[in-house]
Amino acid sequence: MPSMPPGPIVSSVPATTRRSLLFGFASLSLAGCSSSPITGPMTARAQGSAATPADAPAATMGFREWVAQFRAHATGRGVSAATYDRVMASIEPDTSVYKSDKAQPEFQEPIWRYVDRRASEYNTTTGKKRIQEQAALFDRIEARFGVDRYLLCALWGLESSFGDLAVSAKYMKPVVPCLAALAWGDARRRSYWEQELTNALIIVDRGWAQPADMIGSWAGAMGHTQWMPEVWLNMGLDFDGDGRVSPFGRPDDALAGTARYMVERGKYRRGEAWGYEIELPARFDHGLADGKTQKPLSEWAARGIRRADGSPFPRPGDVARLSLPAGANGPAFALLQNFYAVKSYNPSFKYALAICHLSDKIRGGGAFHHRWPTDERALSTAETQEMQERLTALGFDTGGTDGRVGEKTQSALQAWQKSVGMTPADGYPSDKVLERLRGG
Repeated sequence: MPSMPPGPIVSSVPATTRRSLLFGFASLSLAGCSSSPITGPMTARAQGSAATPADAPAATMGFREWVAQFRAHATGRGVSAATYDRVMASIEPDTSVYKSDKAQPEFQEPIWRYVDRRASEYNTTTGKKRIQEQAALFDRIEARFGVDRYLLCALWGLESSFGDLAVSAKYMKPVVPCLAALAWGDARRRSYWEQELTNALIIVDRGWAQPADMIGSWAGAMGHTQWMPEVWLNMGLDFDGDGRVSPFGRPDDALAGTARYMVERGKYRRGEAWGYEIELPARFDHGLADGKTQKPLSEWAARGIRRADGSPFPRPGDVARLSLPAGANGPAFALLQNFYAVKSYNPSFKYALAICHLSDKIRGGGAFHHRWPTDERALSTAETQEMQERLTALGFDTGGTDGRVGEKTQSALQAWQKSVGMTPADGYPSDKVLERLRGG
C-alpha cells in the first residue's frame, strides 16, 4: 500500500490564502506555455552585496545573523540540527524573489480567453496521450480516491504542461534559497515563509529530496502539480513504492497526492460530475444564477433548466449552483461540488472552469454549445505554429514554433502588434491576429 507521511506539518496560513498567493501564480504562468521560461533564471546575491531597491529585503538583521537566530525555530519544529546546519550554513538568499513578488501581474484576461487558451487543441491532444500512457496509474488513483482521471489529467496540464516544464531546471530555480530569502526579508508574510522553509527542511531531513533537487517557482511551488512544501508533506503519498514522496520524476506521487488533496481538502465526491452546461428558460430569474443558491438538479429542472446537449441529468439528486460567468449572452453552468473541489486547488473561478472544460475535451467532448460573447476565435495548434513562423520571419523571437503559446510567444506577438499599430496590443493569439499577419 502507498505510504503516508508520518505526521502533519501545520501551516499558519489558511489553504485558500496559500493557493491564491502561490499556486495561482504557478498555474497562470504555466498553463499553455511555450518554450519560454516562467520567471527566468536569476542569480542569488551573496550576503553583503548591494541590493537594488526592487531587490531590497525588509529585514532588520543581516542574513547570517538571521540564519543563526532561525535555527532554534526550525529545530523546535522537527528539523534536525545536522540537516539545518548542513543546508543553511552555506546557503545564499535569492533576493530576486522580492522583485518577482512585486512584479506579479494583474490578470484581467476575459474569461473566454483564459478558458479557451488553456483548453487548447494542444493541451487536449497532449492530455489524451497522457491518459493512454498513464492508464494503469489513473486506474489505481481512481480506485483509491475516486477522482476522475480526465479532471486530474487536465489539472496536471495546467499546472506544469503535463510535467514538461515544472520539472525542468531550465525553467525553474532552487526553491530553498528563495524561501530563505522570503523568510528573512518579507516582513509582511514572514511567518508563512518561515513555515514553508521549515517544511522544506523537514523534507530534506526525511530523505525525500536534497536541496538541489527542489526546483520550482520563485514562491516555492514544485513538481508535476506544483506543490508547496506543506502540501508535499501533508498530502503527498509514496504511490510508486520507492520509499519516498516526491512531486518530481514519475508522476505517480504527484497525481495521487493531488487526488488526495481534492478529496480531503476539496471534498471531492466520487462518481459526481463537476457540472453541466445548461439552457435557461426564457423567463428565468437570472438572480438565481448567483453561484450561491443551491438546489438539487431535479428542482432546477422543475424550473425549466435543461442540459445544453439535450440529455437528462444523470443524477437529479446532486446539488448544484448556477453561474453565468460571461453574463446572460454567454454559456451558463450548473456547478456541482466537484467544481469547487477543483477550485480548492486554486481559488480562481477561471482556473477551475478551464480545468473542467479541458477535462471534458480530453474525454472526447467539444466546445461549449453556447458561444462566448466575442467575435474572436482561439487558434488551433497548426494555426499557432503558422503564427509563430510568420512572427519569426518578421524578426520577432517566439522561442520556437511548437504550437504552444507562452511568455515568449506572447511577448513577440505583442511587440509585433505595437510595431504595426494594432490595438489592443495585448499579445493574445486570435484568428484576427493571424489574418493580419497573413496580410503582411
